[in-house]
Order: sequence, then structure tokens, then C-alpha cells
Amino acid sequence: MQIISRLFAGAVTLGAAFISTSGASSAQESDEIVVYNAQHESLTQAWADGFTKDTGIKVTLRNGGDTELGNQLVEEGAASPADVFLTENSPAMALVDGVGLFASVNPDTLAQVPENFRSATGHWVGIAARSTVFAYNKQRLTEEQLPKSILDLAGANWKGRWAASPSGADFQAIVGAMLVLKGEDVTASWLKAMKDGAVAYRGNGAAMKGVNAGEVDGAIIYHYYYFGDQAKTGENSKNIALHYFRGQDPGAFLSTSGGGVLASSKHQQQAQAFLKWIAGPAGQAVLRDGTSFEYAVGTGADSNSKLVPIAELQIPTVDSSKLNSWKVTELMTAAGLL
Repeated sequence: MQIISRLFAGAVTLGAAFISTSGASSAQESDEIVVYNAQHESLTQAWADGFTKDTGIKVTLRNGGDTELGNQLVEEGAASPADVFLTENSPAMALVDGVGLFASVNPDTLAQVPENFRSATGHWVGIAARSTVFAYNKQRLTEEQLPKSILDLAGANWKGRWAASPSGADFQAIVGAMLVLKGEDVTASWLKAMKDGAVAYRGNGAAMKGVNAGEVDGAIIYHYYYFGDQAKTGENSKNIALHYFRGQDPGAFLSTSGGGVLASSKHQQQAQAFLKWIAGPAGQAVLRDGTSFEYAVGTGADSNSKLVPIAELQIPTVDSSKLNSWKVTELMTAAGLL
């Protein structure tokens, strides 16, 4: 789709309510941006609606998965119609950044987010996060029987008792963190044990349902699937509790959702404004007050009160820009998981 650009009638101050020097509202001067969105549709729609309400700038969402849209951007290159790319997990951001398709994020946007939740290159910024957890069936396991580390699941005593969704970008991000923290040999060995000993489900939600139904004792998922179900009927999580590995274990990985502006965008000012809004107080408040149950990552931003605070998760230090989706795919394919 071709986007027709219109010049602003006055100088718009980004991040300051987008009011022109003449005092006219930017709603009269707005343009439209295209966002390739791999985040949850409902969350990004809430962000887009809030941003449009505050600025008058329209947002068109093109929804898909992390890997799907990341590869599409690489294929499209400078001809892409996208202005902004949002992901659930950071490996897709690293993929696009690795081929030089992102513009630098404005410094005032980067300043809104701590260094550990943004790219070391300055080409993308964290917008939300999700914690790795072991969701377990309370009727089948006691706390004393839980794995101390995610690496323990490679043991023969766990064979056939745990599950994951290996084909999903969520799980592959967790494997990417293990690769950074423990190296290729340990990761490859763990994946081989997983192939032999884990039950594969299609999707985190399906894995959680399997745990709840007693098909397996536990599953590696992200935390928000549990909280989202609990906020509804709880029928798919009533028998479940969450185990946080903590102790800087690979299983304590906190995956960063990212946002970046495409260098090829014809609407750099508006695209940068959108990213700043999401990473800023208004966008992070959507996470606190909404039903996505993802963690807010902005400096000083509060997450939903139902969540275990990030400070208590004892997460490992992982440079998100080093999460190598290509190598993860190679290792998982070699293990027979993909």
C-alpha cells in the first residue's frame, strides 16, 4: 500500500503532546504510519488507539508472527511499506537489525528505557517483557519436586513429564538465551534431551492446558498465559501454579519485546513519535492497567499488580542483540525439534 505523505503545517514537538509552534493541534497535521506487528493484536491496538487519540496520527497494523514478519522485512529490504516493527521477542529484532534495516532510535526514546531492555546498537528499544516460567500441576507436583534449573529437565527423571511448544518464537527466544548463557555444547545437549524426553504442543496455551488436564506434570511457557486465563474463567489454569527458576538461571530469562523504526520509512518523524509514545508513560500504563499481563519495562513504570515484580525474578543478564535466531533454528533442527 502506498502511503501519501503530507507536510506538517508547523513544527511539531515530538514527545510534548505534538503541538505545533502555531498552537494548532497535530490532529490537523497528522499522517499515517504502517506497523508490522508481531505483538499481541489487542495490546498493539490499544497502543495504536491511545497514540492516535493523543496525536491524531493514524496507525495501520499488519499483524503476523515474529519470524514471519522479520523474514518478510529482510526480503522486502528498503522497498518495505513498513514504518515500524514491533515484536513479541527480541530475536526477530536482532534479525532485522543484523541486516541494517533499522534507523537509530531517538535518544530521548532510548532514555525512557533501562539499558538492559534495549539494543546495545541503539536501533531498537524494549516495549514490554515476559518471564519464562515452569507451569506445573499442583495435584501432581509439590514445590520440593520442582526442577531447580531449566537444565534439570534434561534428566531421565523428567522424561515424558514436561512439555513446551518448540515451534513457537517464544520458546526459541528462551533457547537463544540459553545459547548466550551456556554455550552451544550445553544447549545442543539439552535440546537433544528435550527431543527424547519432552512432549511437544503447538502453542503455549495448548501446553498450559495439557498441564492443567494432567497430561504432563509441567511445561515451559511465558507467565502471562496463566494470568490471562486466571483473569477470565480460569478453566485452563485452575490446577496450575507457576515456578520461577530465579538465581540467574537460563530458565529465569525475561524476554524483551522490541520496537524499531525502519530506515526506509518515509515517515520518520511520526514513526519515531509512535515508538516514543509506546516506550513512555502512556504506553507503559497500557501494560499496567490492561489485560495483556506483560511486564512494563520503562524506567519507573509499574507493571500489573498481579505480577511478581521484575526485581524479584533474579533474571540472568542477556544482551538481547546477541540472540541468534539463525543458530537457534539450526540447533533445534539438528535436534529434530523443528
